[in-house]
Amino acid sequence: MKQNYIYNSVERLGDLLKVGARQAGAEHGLQPVHVEVLHYLSICNRYSDTPMAVTDYLGLTKGTVSQTLKVLEKKDLLVKTIDKNDKRITHLKLSDSGQKLVADLLPTSLFMHACAQLSPEQQSDIDSSLKLLLRALLTANNLKTFGVCKTCRYNQQTDDGNYFCGLVKQPLTSDDTQLICREHEDI
Repeated sequence: MKQNYIYNSVERLGDLLKVGARQAGAEHGLQPVHVEVLHYLSICNRYSDTPMAVTDYLGLTKGTVSQTLKVLEKKDLLVKTIDKNDKRITHLKLSDSGQKLVADLLPTSLFMHACAQLSPEQQSDIDSSLKLLLRALLTANNLKTFGVCKTCRYNQQTDDGNYFCGLVKQPLTSDDTQLICREHEDI
């Protein structure tokens, strides 16, 4: 059946992405999980930058995330801050050096070399197919989408052209609408 071939291809791609992450992070003393957490924090919004959201998005244990965050904080790649309104919530932000590192490492050179071998049409086809597969996997298993804010049913554009989240009842910046959110629900 085709799903076996698809599974094998996706699994192999995942393994190779881990190899790229391992190579990219090694010179900075980082493991692939460290690179994954940094990447997630570089693309998530202010409602999704918590240790629990990292745990949910990456499917890791709380212990693994806790240890990973300690390493990244010790390396001055991220900063923890307590939420101003709810002292029980800790927000995670990339430091300037963390942002620079992510920009330098990702996508990895291994991945970029592969994409350079593909035409723009092929890249577009692969992007569409992978998004379709991801959506099917998330939907079939009732998993959170962690989608981009601008594609969320709660994202509203106001009469003056600004954005507003109908779920948390707060204004959004244009930049916010480009980031992923753990509360995302498809339109």
